[in-house]
Amino acid sequence: MTKPVKLFEPLTLRDTRLPNRIVVSPLCQYSAVDGVAQPWHFAHLSTFARGKAGLVFTEATAVEERGRITPACLGIWNDAQADALRPITAFIESMGCVPGMQLAHAGRKASTRPPFAAKGPIPLSEADRESDGAPWQTVAPSALPVADGWHLPAELDAAGLQQVRQAFVDAARRAVDAGFRVLELHMAHGYLLHSFLSPLGNQRGDAYGGDLEGRMRFPLEVASAVRAAIPDGIPLFSRISAIDGREGGWTIEDSVVFSDKMLQVGVDVVDCSSGGIGGAPRFRSDDSGKPLPAASARSPGFQVPFSRRLREDTGIKSMAVGVIIDPHQAEEILQSGGADLVALGRELMYDPFWPLHAAEALGVDPDYRMWPTQYAWAIDRRAQIKTLNQDE
Repeated sequence: MTKPVKLFEPLTLRDTRLPNRIVVSPLCQYSAVDGVAQPWHFAHLSTFARGKAGLVFTEATAVEERGRITPACLGIWNDAQADALRPITAFIESMGCVPGMQLAHAGRKASTRPPFAAKGPIPLSEADRESDGAPWQTVAPSALPVADGWHLPAELDAAGLQQVRQAFVDAARRAVDAGFRVLELHMAHGYLLHSFLSPLGNQRGDAYGGDLEGRMRFPLEVASAVRAAIPDGIPLFSRISAIDGREGGWTIEDSVVFSDKMLQVGVDVVDCSSGGIGGAPRFRSDDSGKPLPAASARSPGFQVPFSRRLREDTGIKSMAVGVIIDPHQAEEILQSGGADLVALGRELMYDPFWPLHAAEALGVDPDYRMWPTQYAWAIDRRAQIKTLNQDE
């Protein structure tokens, strides 16, 4: 007997029903103005809803102004920013999909230039510029720069920790009010919460540093505070770097312990990425953090072992991400227990209708009924071509 296609099997998380297991991974667009979404954001995110991805995440969205990666990053530290997102969440839901927001704080990786402009930190020599291009003071668990040439962050004191914690809570409330039905805490890629977890970013001597328990304390406090602040029916995800991939860094064994703790405070899904503590994430860098050559690429599904391990060892639901490009590959990941959800990023930018094409490839939608009704003419033509090819 043929197994049901799991990729298009709905998944209910708390009170939210995802129509399928395909997730749009957060994709930074560096196109906001003062943290406010622009027409580009509507066009960008609405396309994935028309393509019928089950869960559509925003890009990493800063919970406070100093938490932006770049001056052009999306934010949700004020009501005007939240209001600009309402048409986006309404459209995504109108297509039968679920809008999600990734809440983020860049920490010591903030105050940089958009990558398609000039990469790297905004030079301190531009501090007197009266524009969004001026650098700002970054913060971190310890006063350690990301690498040579990066800004020296200020170490967060007790008041600073409380301010960041409250910023996450306030942003989560705004996101839910703006119509987002899933939230994700960004604890990966060297950003603030990840830098608390990793011994390479956290060298504090107080209760928020030292051993694994101390380093987990602040990220768990944030997760617990956000969980308490939002409705019980809203699922909470956490994206982590399952490994740092560097000597003396965060390990998969640490991630097992942390995932179990997150489950206890009410996190529903762990989203498994890797790397980034001192450079780019591992999907676009080698294990030293240096960018991969243009012709190089990680192997398909290279991070699936992380999502499988955390799912098996802790019982938490997991999401796999990283070079998932083929519908049959995605289906195998789910069928074999490698994850409960699969997230695609660059592949969906290349083909926003990947979910609909996957449904066709896996035999789930042979009559193209999943497509938006407004595209009926195109689908009729596609069906005619398919019939002609079968007759030949």
